[in-house]
Amino acid sequence: MVVLTREQLEDRLAAIHRVSLELVSNLSLDAVLERIVQMAMELANAHYAALGVVSDEGELTRFIPVGMLPEEMDRIPHPPVGRGLLGLFRSERRTIRVPEIGADPRSAGFPPHHPMMHSFLGVPILSGETLLGQIYLTDKQNYFEFTESDERVIETLAAYAAVAITNARLYENLLDHESALTQRNQDLDLLNELAVSLTGSLDVDTILDKTLSCMMTHLEVQAGEVFLREESEREFRLALHRGDFIEPFSKREFFLIGQGYIGIVAETGKPKVSTNLRKDLRYLRPEVIEDGFQCIACIPMIAHGTVVGVMSAATRLDCNIGERELNLLMAIGSWAGIAIENARLLRQARRLAVLEERERIGMDLHDGIIQSLYGVGLALDYARIAFDDDPQQAQHKIVQSIEDLNCVIQDIRSYILDLRPRQFHGEDLKQGLQRLVDEFQANCNTRVSLIGPDNSLIDFPSSNATALFHICQESLANIAKHSHALMASVNLWTVRDRVLLEITDNGQGFDLSKMSVTLGHGLSNMHTRARKVGGDVEITSYPGEGTTVLAWVPRLSN
Repeated sequence: MVVLTREQLEDRLAAIHRVSLELVSNLSLDAVLERIVQMAMELANAHYAALGVVSDEGELTRFIPVGMLPEEMDRIPHPPVGRGLLGLFRSERRTIRVPEIGADPRSAGFPPHHPMMHSFLGVPILSGETLLGQIYLTDKQNYFEFTESDERVIETLAAYAAVAITNARLYENLLDHESALTQRNQDLDLLNELAVSLTGSLDVDTILDKTLSCMMTHLEVQAGEVFLREESEREFRLALHRGDFIEPFSKREFFLIGQGYIGIVAETGKPKVSTNLRKDLRYLRPEVIEDGFQCIACIPMIAHGTVVGVMSAATRLDCNIGERELNLLMAIGSWAGIAIENARLLRQARRLAVLEERERIGMDLHDGIIQSLYGVGLALDYARIAFDDDPQQAQHKIVQSIEDLNCVIQDIRSYILDLRPRQFHGEDLKQGLQRLVDEFQANCNTRVSLIGPDNSLIDFPSSNATALFHICQESLANIAKHSHALMASVNLWTVRDRVLLEITDNGQGFDLSKMSVTLGHGLSNMHTRARKVGGDVEITSYPGEGTTVLAWVPRLSN
C-alpha cells in the first residue's frame, strides 16, 4: 500500500482546489471535459485517461481520451461503445478499481490495434442520482495498481466535475435558448417587415416579387418560383420565377391539383421537401439536377383556408430546411396568400363598382333623362299640331322644349356626378313630387292629383326620398306612355317606421303574368331603387282596370 507523505497530500489538495476553481469558472463544456480528464491523469499519475459522457438512457455519446498518440487512435477501428468494465456504471454507479483488466471476468477486451492496458480506475460522475459520465484511468505509473488515495482524489474531482458539467450544460442551454430567441426575433422582424411591405401593395405581381425576394434572401437559396391558382380552381399556373437558374424548375407551366409537387401541396395545404430530385424527373427539368440543385421545398400560400398559390425554393446546398425554416416559410406563405387574396378581392370590388356605377347611370338615364325627353317630345308634338291654329301657343311650347332640353343636359351632368335630378334638389319630398306632377300635367292630358302630409318629412333620409322620387317619376312616365288614363293620383303618407307612396290610374292596365319585373328597365328599376334602401314595391294591374304602384321605404336609414 502506497502512503502519501504530507507534502504529497498537500500538493494534491492544492491541485484539486486549483482544478475546482478552473472548472467552476469555465463555462465551455468541451473545455471543461478536456480539463477534467487531463487533471485526472495528472492527479492519479496514470499513463492513459479518458472521460465518457452518457445520454439520459446511459448510452456513451462522447469519449475523450488522453495519453495516446493521434496515429495510435487512427488505427483503432472504432471508439469504445460502453461494454465490459465501461458499461458497469449504467447499473452499479460506483467506483471500480481493478489491478489487471485482462484478468477481470467483467472485461470485454480491447479492439484491434488498441494498446494493452493493465490497471484500471473508473469513477462515475454523478449529479444526485443522474449519471453524467465516467472518468477512466489506466496503467498507474510507478505502481502496479491505483490506490485508495487515487480513488478518493478522483472521486473528489468527479464531484467537482459533476457541478462543472451541469453548469456548462445549463450555460449551453442558455446560449441555445438565447440563440433561438434571437433567431425567432429575427424571423418576427422579417415577417413584420414583409407584412408591412405586402399590405402596402395591392398589385399581385408586386406582392409575388417581394415575397419571393424576401424568402430567397433570408434562407439564402439560389432560385425560387410561384404558381398561382387559376380561376378554374383546379389549375395552378407559373406566375414568377427568379434566381440564377434561368429556366423554370419544371417542364410544365401549370399543374392540376394533386399533380406533381405543386399539385400535392395545393391539394393537402402542407409543405413538401424533396432531397432526392431524381425521383421527380417526370416533372423536373434534368438541367436542375445537372446544375447541382439538391433540395426543393414547396410551400402553400393560404388565404382563409384555401391554397391560392404554391411557392418553391431550390438550393444547391445540403438541405437544411428544418422545423423553424418550415414554420417561417409557412408564415411567409400565409402573409403572401392573404395579400394576394386581398388584391384580387379589391380588383373584383372595383369591377363591381364599375358595373354598379353603370347600372346607376343607366337607371338614372331611364328614370330621369328619358322621361324628360319624352315630355319634350310631347311638347314638340303639341307645337306641331297647334302651329297653324295657334302659332303663339306653338311658339311657347317650342321655347319650353328648348328650356327643358337645357335642363336635360344639366341632368345628364348631375347623374354622371351622382347628384340628384333638377326636379328634386334638397327640398321636402312632397315638393319634389309636386314638381313632377306639375311637369306631367303640363305635357299630358291625364288629370293627376297629389295628396300628402305637409312638413312631416324634414328628417327623411335623402337616399330614401330620392328612391321614392324616381319611382313616382317612372310611374307617371308609364301612365303617359302606356295607360291612356283619364285620371291618376299620387298619394304620400307615413306610418311609424315607413313612408309609403301610391300611384294609381284608371287606364287600360296590363297582364302582370306576361311582364317581368326583373328584366328591362322601368319595372326593374323601381324594385332595385326601393330594395337598395331597404324597401320594396308592389305592382297591381289588370287589363282594363288600371294600375296601382305601391312603394315603401324605411322612415329612417338602415
